[in-house]
Amino acid sequence: MNLDALRMFVKVAEVASFTRAAEHLGLSKARVSTAVQALETDLGSRLFQRSTRAVRLTPDGEAFLSRARQLVGDAEDLATMFQAPSTLRGRVRIDMPQSLARNVFIPKLPELIAAHPNLEVQLSTTDRFVDVVREGFDCVLRVGKLDESGLVARRLGEMPMMNCASPAYLKKHGTPRSLDDLDRHLVVHYAQRFGAYPPSFEYRDGNVYRDRPMRSVITVNSTDSYHLACLAGLGIIQSPRSGVLRSIAAGDMVEILPQYPSEPLPVSLVHAHGRNVPRHVRVVMNWLADGLDAQLE
Repeated sequence: MNLDALRMFVKVAEVASFTRAAEHLGLSKARVSTAVQALETDLGSRLFQRSTRAVRLTPDGEAFLSRARQLVGDAEDLATMFQAPSTLRGRVRIDMPQSLARNVFIPKLPELIAAHPNLEVQLSTTDRFVDVVREGFDCVLRVGKLDESGLVARRLGEMPMMNCASPAYLKKHGTPRSLDDLDRHLVVHYAQRFGAYPPSFEYRDGNVYRDRPMRSVITVNSTDSYHLACLAGLGIIQSPRSGVLRSIAAGDMVEILPQYPSEPLPVSLVHAHGRNVPRHVRVVMNWLADGLDAQLE
């Protein structure tokens, strides 16, 4: 059985598209389609239901997928079993929040590439929750609570939070010393969907976290805009510590109300490889986990 055809079949099944599978594999759509058709002929069964709008696995395709994934994973492990780190090769597609990419991982990337010069990293940075399977990601760093099913999640820890404002904002509005002082203050409101929920200040009250309603003059949907709005003096923000330490050290932000931290954000490494994680992907996942150690509780 053709291993390349199995690899193409698995990718088409994961992203539900011959076109996207070809893009992820760096091949032509015609080559992928021909290989999968040849595989179906060899098996004597249709693996996909094809239409102009969608590609779906048949019942036989569903049954075949788990075994095919295992075979492809085992073959990739065998192929790299005796490779030195410097000869490890392959492409790894990653997604993570913009702030983690900017503050933690992009500065460290030269070290990874120096150790594994034949690796190709495709790095996506976005605040939205990408579809790990359909968009073809090998692994994703998730900050926040998880709700995906069918994925493997490795909990890495929690990101401690800080309350911050700019010196210009504090000069104009004063420095809050208590929760009651917040009645005279503004927050920068972060919401991935505008209008989804009102602005508030989250704080720890004993063993629980509560939301105090606040006033806001700006709502943003990206972490970069969130921090820029704070620097511009538009309000208080509640941010992971790793995202604001440089601004605090430079004097561009000031920590306020340290006695009222918001709830730490869980960080997880998510993937869809099951137990058969290719070696080059496993190396990158371990690098991601190690790179976050200093940022987490």
